[in-house]
Amino acid sequence: MSKPRVLISDSMSSQAVTVFEERGVEVVQSAKLSVDELMDTIGDFDGLAIRSATKVTPDLLANAKRLKVVGRAGIGVDNVDVPACTAGGVVVMNTPFGNAITTAEHAMAMLFSLARHIPQASQSTHEGKWEKSKFMGVELTGKQLGLIGAGNIGSIVASKALGFGLHVLAYDPFLTEERASDIGVTKVELDELLERSDAITLHVPKTPDTANIIDATALNKMKKGALLVNCARGGLVDELALKVALESGHLRGAALDVFAEEPAKENILFGMPNVICTPHLGASTSEAQEKVAVQVAEQMSNYLTTGAITNALNAPNLSAEEARQLKPYLNLAAQLGSFVGQLTHDPIKKMTITYAGDVANYNTEPLTTEVLKSLLSHHSATVNTVNAREVARERNITVVDAKNDGKDEYQCRITVDVETEKMQRAIAGTLIGKKPRVIDVKGISLESELGEHMLYITNDDTPGVIGAIGTTAGNKGINIANLHLGRRNDKPSAIALLEVDAEVGAEDLQALRSIPSINDVQYLHFPTPR
Repeated sequence: MSKPRVLISDSMSSQAVTVFEERGVEVVQSAKLSVDELMDTIGDFDGLAIRSATKVTPDLLANAKRLKVVGRAGIGVDNVDVPACTAGGVVVMNTPFGNAITTAEHAMAMLFSLARHIPQASQSTHEGKWEKSKFMGVELTGKQLGLIGAGNIGSIVASKALGFGLHVLAYDPFLTEERASDIGVTKVELDELLERSDAITLHVPKTPDTANIIDATALNKMKKGALLVNCARGGLVDELALKVALESGHLRGAALDVFAEEPAKENILFGMPNVICTPHLGASTSEAQEKVAVQVAEQMSNYLTTGAITNALNAPNLSAEEARQLKPYLNLAAQLGSFVGQLTHDPIKKMTITYAGDVANYNTEPLTTEVLKSLLSHHSATVNTVNAREVARERNITVVDAKNDGKDEYQCRITVDVETEKMQRAIAGTLIGKKPRVIDVKGISLESELGEHMLYITNDDTPGVIGAIGTTAGNKGINIANLHLGRRNDKPSAIALLEVDAEVGAEDLQALRSIPSINDVQYLHFPTPR
């Protein structure tokens, strides 16, 4: 039997080659292939190991007839068309934790550079100016550092900051009091963090909830003279609002490793004397690059030689037969987890997933993992089907997998019940044919498919509400494709799920929320089932 073959198409540590060869995989390293050359070559390989330069597109995959796995040495897979890989049966793996220490260290370096004007002072000194009085700094010891995001990288930053004598505040919707105590931080709400922090650093993924989380309103709430660091993702900070805050003197300085548009050859913040910029260097150390190269080689080798799957973004730990049987249930689990994740903004203490009907006869562990992954992916950049349970443990979330042998009106039912410090919410779904349906939300029965763009509305059960929703939506240019309603018999409350044609912005959501008898309106986004 011939050896599996892997192509390394980006610059990568030579240790990766060693790992592949030691594990019985033939490897070719060629980091200078043009797109056309890669297209001509890829058909001869079972695996493709990449960093950020190679683009894995549907066109490339069309030529990759043998390809079984794509391994990304790093976290981000923006350069990989994951749905296209999934459709073609190609497993996509990443190395979610290999860059964590390096990224945390870069954030701390940026913070100290801001506090002491190190890049500006270095440039001035190189120019022979000796401007001691111009670069008066501030001490960080004893100051309040605010973390927005206290996951893997954020907790490392907290540890290092505490070692330097800072006090650390943390805002993270999934951070429990127990976890906060374990890592030595004070858990606060976002507004309190903005108002109390002398410096703020961001460590969250970019999601609809976190996009422009530091906007003009947030910046105005920050202390005068505060510092801001972003080594997480571009688009978390409103760059124009930041420019205004810096020019006015409200903020002392900002340090950015990431930008709304990259590569950032031009930016409105470039050239400002109180802004430090680096070209997305968070993961750029030789140690981190060697770690992720070795990890991706180990993962890909194991998959190609034994079938073991580690850190896969698009495949559960299943045999081929189990994957075939569970595919529609996995789609339902993903939608229910995403639904709960988008509606839940407080730390989850406990999650119970109950299986009833024919689904209870299957191995439900991958389904529970899929629910967890989809729920947590709205709050963590590094969660996948492999590490979802570990991320839940780190966040002190108790996960209960239960089966109900009693009779049910539906052939199958999956119920996701979450408990936070403030509330308890249950959402249930089923399959009609092989299509997922939501059938119960907070004890209110309704039956709805979940399209890509949805509005979730809670309201008092009074006449005229639905008409007002339709009128307001029409006035705002929101086209309603489907409308599903449910109401409680014991209380005057109701729920509406509306499928719409496109994403609904904050201004239009506020217009819908202002309708009398409307309690809340939230935009929800669901990916197309795989």
